[in-house]
Amino acid sequence: MRALLILLAVSLAAPATAETRVPSGEAEIRLSYAPVVKAVTPSVVNIYAKRVVEARVSPFANDPFFSQFFNLQSRPRVQNSLGSGVILAEDGIVVSNFHVVGNATDIRVVLADRREFDAEMLLADPDTDLAILQLRGAPDLPALDFADSDRVEVGDLVLAVGNPFGVGQTVSSGIISASARSGQVGGRPGYFIQTDAPINPGNSGGALVDMAGRLVGINTAIVTRSGGSDGIGFAIPANLVKQYVAQAAAGKKDLVRPWAGITVQTVDGPLAEALGLDLPQGVLISALHPQSPFAEGGLEIGDVVTAIAGLPVDGGPEMLFRLLTLGIGTEAETAFLRDGAPLTAMVRLAPPPDVPPRDEIRIEARSILNGLSAANVNPVVIQKLHLPLEAQGVVVTRVEDISIRTRLRPGDLIRRINGQAIEDTGDLRRIARERVSGYEIEFERGGQRGIVRLRN
Repeated sequence: MRALLILLAVSLAAPATAETRVPSGEAEIRLSYAPVVKAVTPSVVNIYAKRVVEARVSPFANDPFFSQFFNLQSRPRVQNSLGSGVILAEDGIVVSNFHVVGNATDIRVVLADRREFDAEMLLADPDTDLAILQLRGAPDLPALDFADSDRVEVGDLVLAVGNPFGVGQTVSSGIISASARSGQVGGRPGYFIQTDAPINPGNSGGALVDMAGRLVGINTAIVTRSGGSDGIGFAIPANLVKQYVAQAAAGKKDLVRPWAGITVQTVDGPLAEALGLDLPQGVLISALHPQSPFAEGGLEIGDVVTAIAGLPVDGGPEMLFRLLTLGIGTEAETAFLRDGAPLTAMVRLAPPPDVPPRDEIRIEARSILNGLSAANVNPVVIQKLHLPLEAQGVVVTRVEDISIRTRLRPGDLIRRINGQAIEDTGDLRRIARERVSGYEIEFERGGQRGIVRLRN
């Protein structure tokens, strides 16, 4: 028995760079995960969140026509959510999923030793489904170390720790099924680590750890037909989580993303053949904004980006992930192909430039445009509203009050009103002040032109 314990201790203490191998004898097969579990579980917490949501009493509650005849006011109700989180700093920094704590009015965190603490939101990002919390009055907490998630390999052993179905802290084991899974998961695009370690509702925000007890990722979603685990779970890589924690610790309330300013296309077999490449690899730059850092680095439309900072790039989500984990202010060595010849360039990562000025306005007028907000298109607006890189002019940013009747949406580009071209928000402000009997609004949505005609 003592020999087994010594063997187990040596195995767990082995450096991360040691060569991985399968068990070589009965003694190794009988090894236990218990030492890793004991080291990890104090850092995984249960999270209880409450949020007030508006419950519609009628599908016509927000319709300005019906609301003037009927009392269709929505009724607030309290919605509860249950999930998991991971302590990542001794002073009480905790990471979880946005869908667990986002927009919560009350967040309660319960540690493995049953101590309870209130928490406040430091940084939240629905796009990547991450939220960083700060526990109040909770010093000297057990924090997990980060693993280098770019170095995990398919077949590596992992443990998933969380609170599935609210039954209490639970540990499940599995392997890394895929280390670079990009695409739509949980209704949003991203870049994930896939595992077959059982993950169920309530595991969201919990830890996926390696055999050294380091954080590999934050469990976030599953693919299932039954509602339970079917062996396909996804975790947000630790290297991305690390960037969020760093920005939250620096006082950022919203994540500052590096701006690529490019549109890319994955190079598949037919495209590789058309480009004269021996193998399908990398992403083809199909559009490039003049203010893009890649343009400043010397890249051009038609170049094929193959790696960033020495790591491969084989899709749009993977490329954005590489940039985000590097962070603002760094220079990324970018490998690319031009006419089949390998080249490199240094690309400095920065936020999108706020040039020309957005000059965002909100229309306050006795007209159907009252409550409409709009801004001049620039790189900041392009990134925020996910507009095409070639977008120009004036874009709708918010639709409130009477302007709801226009049926315009955030992201719509306003081209003309009553035959007058709208080139900047000054044009829109001027036209909104004119006394007219009605409006003919020409707009562009998703590349398609549309016209709406309304009486004042």
